[in-house]
Amino acid sequence: MHDNLCSRLAAHDACALSDALDRLGLEGCVTGLIAALPGRRISGRARTVRLAAGPSPAGAPVRHLGAAVIDIARPGDIVVIEQPPGHDAGCWGGLLSRAAVLRGIAGIVADGLVRDIDEIRELGLPVLCRGYTARTARGRVHEAATEEPVRICGITVEPGSYIVGDSSGVVFIRPADAERVLAAAAEIAAREGAMITRLEAGESASSVLGASYEHMLNKDAEDGRR
Repeated sequence: MHDNLCSRLAAHDACALSDALDRLGLEGCVTGLIAALPGRRISGRARTVRLAAGPSPAGAPVRHLGAAVIDIARPGDIVVIEQPPGHDAGCWGGLLSRAAVLRGIAGIVADGLVRDIDEIRELGLPVLCRGYTARTARGRVHEAATEEPVRICGITVEPGSYIVGDSSGVVFIRPADAERVLAAAAEIAAREGAMITRLEAGESASSVLGASYEHMLNKDAEDGRR
């Protein structure tokens, strides 16, 4: 189940949290992932899978990639998959999605291609990924590690990291940074809310979106009206 921090982070979209990371000088926002269910925001804790190129090494346990992470995931978790670049192979698919839905998994973030996307949409499982394919993973990629750090779009993601994802992007937040990110996001959201009020009151866009907006990520910035 979601903990309190997950719920509080979910109140902000990926853009607001990305702005908060920028203000704090932190990494964590990745772009270029496609939302299979546009308009659906996901939030949860990361459960990680790292894939490697080629078939499983001789003598390695025979298991379906992704199955182990489903078994250890808790309701509300998000599966995060690192796939080596340049491989036309599905790192996630329909059967895994059915198992994930039954487990209560909140969504999938894959730095790779996903197959069975129509089936996944019918299941209602939010997936953010590099693209779609019909090609199987068999003989092309294999599971190298579960619940170890992974690299997603150049960002290192630790198991247990907080995640918020939507159609704009995905934000990964280390637990140690979560409260700071939340505080910064709330302050930025409040400033944006004040600007919306001014726009609705008839002020010009140039006046409202001038200094207030351009300096909004500076913690010590003046409001622009003072």
